[in-house]
Amino acid sequence: MKALIHNEFGDPAEVLAVGERPLPQPGPGEVRARMLLSPIHNHDLWTVRGTYGYKPELPAQAGTEALGVVDALGDGVEQLTVGQRVVTGGTFGVWAEYFVAGAAGLIPVPEALPDESAAQLVSMPFSAISLLESLDLQEGDWLIQNAANGAVGRMVAQLGTARGLNVVGLVRRAAGVEELRAQGIGNVIATDDDSWRDQLAEITGGAPIRVGVDSVGGSAAGDVLSTLAVNGTLVVFGAMASPTLELASGDVIFKQATVKGFWGSVVSREMPADQRGRLFQELIGRIQDATLTLPVAGIHSLDDIAGAVTASGEPGRVGKVLLRP
Repeated sequence: MKALIHNEFGDPAEVLAVGERPLPQPGPGEVRARMLLSPIHNHDLWTVRGTYGYKPELPAQAGTEALGVVDALGDGVEQLTVGQRVVTGGTFGVWAEYFVAGAAGLIPVPEALPDESAAQLVSMPFSAISLLESLDLQEGDWLIQNAANGAVGRMVAQLGTARGLNVVGLVRRAAGVEELRAQGIGNVIATDDDSWRDQLAEITGGAPIRVGVDSVGGSAAGDVLSTLAVNGTLVVFGAMASPTLELASGDVIFKQATVKGFWGSVVSREMPADQRGRLFQELIGRIQDATLTLPVAGIHSLDDIAGAVTASGEPGRVGKVLLRP
């Protein structure tokens, strides 16, 4: 079969290339699926660069989330059937024509869910809803996040609002405000405007902000922390701009703030099965009623991985870049 392979760590546009791999065979409790679509996530690219928390042995395949059609069943698999659409969010090496995954970790896709939405169901949406679930916020509470025009930021805004939360988003440029407004997302402020703190006070009416989510790092993390109420919590979700946090000690001390991390793959793995199932059902329902939207910026073949990586890094991109065999 064809698969994307890299023999060294580095720029994904340069080190990834299509190569031949043996067709994998499912073992007991596993299934083989024919890949239909797979999104490009930042953590996939960081893994290829060798800068993520997981570093595979070389030569290595890539990609972690995919929509596929069950092609073969291993011994003991009874809950899935050949020809059924399934998604996985934690199977390494799915940027290939076929992949093998544990049957217990696959999620059957309802017929009404389009391929483009189903392919994105797990990693980003589930991280967003798991994050909200972990925050112990009540209806009417306020949450603030930066990188609001990123994939997870947009989902947190849509899902949080649907759950009755008040979500404020910070973006780095005024154009980001308009991009989100066009998608029906409000309460967004551009921090390149010197009056952004005044705008925040006007939006919240002075209500306490209990939780902040930082996906940027650097001074942007400190900006989020500075807006929180006493006993507020700063959740570090990502580090798009800097691997370090610039936090004012006064904010940490006098607000008696809590700073903690959130790693979606670990949270998902450790989550009780019934809770995980409930959250996926909520996600599917939100997608079907258009409360949650999963736009696609473009679809590229595995052979065009360099173009796909470039498209994924485009500023202002709306939606995920997907790969197909």
